[in-house]
Amino acid sequence: MGKKPEPIRKVEPNNLMSIEPTSGETLEEAMAKKILQPMLKNAAAASSFAEKLVDAQKELPGISDYTQFVEATANGAARGELELVSKTLAAQAITLDCMFSELARRAALNTGEYLNATERYGRLALKAQSNCRATLETLARLHQPREQIVRHVHVNEGGQAIVADQFHHHGGGQRNANITKQCHTTGMPCECAALLCQDA
Repeated sequence: MGKKPEPIRKVEPNNLMSIEPTSGETLEEAMAKKILQPMLKNAAAASSFAEKLVDAQKELPGISDYTQFVEATANGAARGELELVSKTLAAQAITLDCMFSELARRAALNTGEYLNATERYGRLALKAQSNCRATLETLARLHQPREQIVRHVHVNEGGQAIVADQFHHHGGGQRNANITKQCHTTGMPCECAALLCQDA
C-alpha cells in the first residue's frame, strides 16, 4: 500500500505578503530588501515561538500580521515610546523571579542526598536571580531622568586649553575675577571697578 499523501494546507490571504518594488528597483531587489530587514526576520522568529501557545487547530495569524505588529512597535521605539519596553521588562522580571523561586526550591529538596543536583539547581537559581536584578535595574534606569555633564573648554592665547570644571573649582592661586569683557590679565577678585570697555 502506498503512503497516503498529506493534505495540502490552504494558504489563507493573511499568510501572504505583498512586495511592491520602488521605482528603479527590480522585484528580486525588493524581495531581498524585505527579507533582510529586521522586521520580517524577527516577526518570523517570534511567531515560531509564540504560535506554540495557541491551539494548532485554530486559525493562526499570518506572517504579514506579525510583521505589521513588529514594525509598528519598532517605529514606536524609534520615536521614543517606552510603554511596551517597560511592560516587557517588568513581565520578564516577574518570570525570572518565578524561575529563581522554583530552582531554589528544587535545590533545597535535593540538599543532603543529591549534591550534584543541588549544585546545578543552585547555580541556575542564582543565574535567574542575577538576570532578574539586571532586568529591574534596566527598568529603573529607563524611568530615571538622565543626567548630562557638560564641560566647557576655554582656549587662551597660545593654545593653552583649560577645562571648565578645573577652571571654576580649583584649590586656589591665580584665577580670573571676571572673564566677560575683560582683558587677559588675571588676578584675585577685588572690589575695584571693572576695566573700561566699549559697552558702558
